[in-house]
Formats: sequence, structure tokens, C-alpha cells
Amino acid sequence: MKKKFIYLFSLLAVLSTSCNEDYLNRLPLDQIADETFWNTEEQLILAANGCYGNIKAKNTVDMENMGDNTLWPSTTDFQQIGSGNFNIDLGMFTTEWRSMYTAIRQCNTFLENYQKAVVPVEARKEILAAEVRVIRAYMYSYLTLFWGDVPLITKPLNIDELYDPRTPAAQVQDFILSELDAAAAVLPKEIATGKDLGRLRKGAALGLKARLALYFGKYAVAEKAAKDLMDLNVYQLFSNGNKATSYNSLFTYSGKLSRGNNKETIIARTHLEDLNMHNLSREIQVPDQNARWNPTKSLVDTYLCSDGLPIDKSPLYKESSYQDVFSNRDPRMTQTVLAPNSRWGGRFDGNPENTNPDVFTAPKFRSDRRGSVTITGYYFTKYVEPSTVAQVSRDANDIHILRYAEVLLTYAEAKMEQGTLTQADLDISINLLRDRVGMKKMVLTELSAAGMNVRDEIRRERRVELALEGQRYFDIKRWKQGALLAADVTGMKKEWAKVPADVANLRTDAQGYILAFSGRTFADKHYLWPVPLVQIERNPALGQNPGWE
Repeated sequence: MKKKFIYLFSLLAVLSTSCNEDYLNRLPLDQIADETFWNTEEQLILAANGCYGNIKAKNTVDMENMGDNTLWPSTTDFQQIGSGNFNIDLGMFTTEWRSMYTAIRQCNTFLENYQKAVVPVEARKEILAAEVRVIRAYMYSYLTLFWGDVPLITKPLNIDELYDPRTPAAQVQDFILSELDAAAAVLPKEIATGKDLGRLRKGAALGLKARLALYFGKYAVAEKAAKDLMDLNVYQLFSNGNKATSYNSLFTYSGKLSRGNNKETIIARTHLEDLNMHNLSREIQVPDQNARWNPTKSLVDTYLCSDGLPIDKSPLYKESSYQDVFSNRDPRMTQTVLAPNSRWGGRFDGNPENTNPDVFTAPKFRSDRRGSVTITGYYFTKYVEPSTVAQVSRDANDIHILRYAEVLLTYAEAKMEQGTLTQADLDISINLLRDRVGMKKMVLTELSAAGMNVRDEIRRERRVELALEGQRYFDIKRWKQGALLAADVTGMKKEWAKVPADVANLRTDAQGYILAFSGRTFADKHYLWPVPLVQIERNPALGQNPGWE
């Protein structure tokens, strides 16, 4: 099965080719055609598996660089988008447009042909079709979140054959939600195990519906979808029995679906050693170059103190040293951002007195090919599998696309936006997340007494829980907080560096914090991406998004 999966993309590229001319109606001898392929259950599984290959993997984490949680040290398309410093011809626009529609065409081909197959259990066909419908909805969600109005295609047309105008975003959104409803009605509710490990289930359809309804501002729909999933009583928050490590452990090999003890992850891009690996752990703490993901001061400051108050209100917070920043904080902070005296894979750090390279003690700013370098003074530890940092592209860690934790956050936010949030709602959602790590519960009366806004705190909770999972950029856009992306990116206080000479040339802001990136900008037009020029050239009916004409 694994080998068949590897060859699937080239196979499916052939499946949808057809010609109407009589003299070309003969079946090709060197290709697999629709007329001969869609016959057996095994063939349907192969085709469905090919659609699964379009679910985003490490690039889900890459998208975090479009937000304000992290900073990439060199120029990339993700970084340019996040900073607002890009032009209409940025390559990523064309790449994403084409890849999404290629995936949709693949799903459309399956849905056009799957009924032809003869399988022992007829319901099996509909389950596979429902899985593909979820994947197609997932693809369309990115398209409409990026571009708003996009062509809604449900037939297996080639991307070069799309000549219709764009479909209004509201219509695309309704289609997405209806497809997820249809899939949820068919998919089994039990978590997939054994040979079906990683396959989409009812929870995937409901969870994705909850996420997207929230994104689309359909709060009642989001609330119901989230509650329907919660009421399945199938999913639960991951725990290894230790509140000090459970959250972090989920994002290591301990949380891989194949381990059988993770009932939190609803959709994942699973990876297997020696088959389909990536390089995420190494890039986060790369031991001889700049770390690719650098936590920002904005993210670090977001974490509450252990008394449930923000750092500007809590008497527990002080900032006389680098270590102080990590003291008395929400435990998820040190399970996300690397704290001093933690084990890591970055080897030599910025403390010349550190004799144990396996333990991090101070940030490193000098690029000498010995140790991981940071440009903000901070490193991530979330999503790092320590055993793979020293190896290149040998990370088989799963990428978590949708977790039960997010569903709980969606439920709380949807209730809040409708004005119906109660303490009981918090206790079955956000406070379960806090209980996992031993953080003080969120209490509505205490928020009011401290002058803390409920909406701000629910949004804070989402940022903290989902950091480095690729959703911050979309949250900023749907909350219409684009100005956050225009702010300078800062890091730790320059004076905390162990070797002052290593930071002598670094700029700081007025308060002495490292100024890691300035010159960012954001305008209303940035809420939507420009339609790729090559697509408009092929189909002028697409038009262009406001501000990009």
C-alpha cells in the first residue's frame, strides 16, 4: 500500500485525460485510463489516498511566518506576505492557486467516477467519497480565505480550462459547509485505527465545519458544529500524565497517531520514518545556522502570569533578567518557547561558560556555525522532536492540522460572539485546556474585576494554545487586526546577552528591546491576496481584488 501511495500522483495525472475524437477513443497501452481504473475497492482507496496527499504538511507550520508569532531570518514568500512587502507577482500566489485547483480537480475526478466501482460493501464507496469531500472543502477553504471570490468548480476540468468568472465568496462558503454536512452524515464517528489510521472521520467534517464557520463569521453554525463534535464523546485532550510536559509532548513522537494514545488530533498529516519525512525539528533549532522560527516578543508577552493576569497587571511579573521572562507564567509558555536550563538540540548556545551543549542556558547571536542562532533572543521548543534535530530531513513527526483543543476554543469564541457565553461554557472548553497544564482557570467574574475584556482573553487563549500551528495569520485577518502585522518585530532586551560584543551591532527600540524587523506595512487590500497575473491573462473574467488593479 505504501508503494502504491508513492506512485499515486503520476497515476492520477493520467486518469483524467480524455479526448472526444473517435480516432483517439482507443485505450492507451502505456497509461491507466478512467475506463479501466474505477473498478475495484482497492483502486478507490488508491485514488482517495492520492487526495489525502494534498492535505498540507510542514507548510502548515510555514504559514505561521505570515503572522506575528514568529520571524523567519531570511526573505521568503511567507515573510514578505506577513510584512506587507510584496508585489502582485509574488510566486506563492500562483503556486497556491495552482496547487489548490490541482487538488480540487483530483477530488472532482474521484467524485465523478467512484460510483463505477464494484465493492463488497456498498457503504464503503460512500465513506471514501465523504473523505474526499472533506479534503475538497479543505482546499476550497484556503482558496476563499486567501482570495475571497474564487471559481467554484465541481467537475474534473483542467486548471487551464477554467474560464468562468469567480463565484462570490458567500456562495463558496455555503458550498464548503454543505459539503462538510454531507460528509459528516456518512463518515463513521470512531477514531480510525489499524490500517485506516489517519483517515478522516465524522469529527474531521464537524471540526473543520466549526473552524470555517467561525472564520466565516457564522457563529451559531460554528457553535453547533463544535458542540456536535464534543457530544460524540470520542475525542479528548492528550495527556502523558504530567502537566509540566503533556502539551509539549503532543507535538513530539509521543503524540504520533501511530502510538495509539492520541485521541486529540482529529486531522493530521502523518509521517513515517524512511518513507515521507520532513525537516521541521532541525529547522526550529538548527544547530549550525539561524533558527528558522524565531518567537517574537509579541508572542512571549501574550502568555499570562500564573495568577491569570497579563504581565502588565500581575505583581508576579518582573523583567530584570532573561530568566525572569519565563518565571511564573502560563505553563504553555515554557512548553512552547525554549526556557533556560531546558534540553535542546541547538548544541552550543550563547553562554561561553556552558559546558553542557545539550542544555540551553542563553540565546546565541554570533553566527559561527557552532550552535543555533536567534535573531529575537528566543527559540521554540514546541514541535521539536529532540532525537531528529541533529539529522537533516529525518523528522517523521506528525503535523497536526486540526485538534480537539481548537474545537473547544471555537465553541467558546462562538458562544462569546453571540453573547451567550457562561462560566459553564468556559468550564467545558477553555478551562479543560488550562487544566491540562495546571494553569489557573478562566473565571468570568475575575476577568471583570481585573478589568480584562472577555473577547480579548478568549482570543489570547487561542493564540497561546495554537501557536506555531499556522492559524494566527487567518485569525488576525478575520478579526480585522491587520495593524498588528504592520508593527515592528522585537525580541528580548539587548542587555541580557551573555556576550555584549555579539549584539553590539543590533538595533533596539526606545525601551532597549532588539529590533529584529522594521518597515512592515499593512493596508486594507492585504486582507485578500491579488489574483495571480497568469490566471487573469488566461481568464480575464476573473477580475482582480480591490486595491490590486
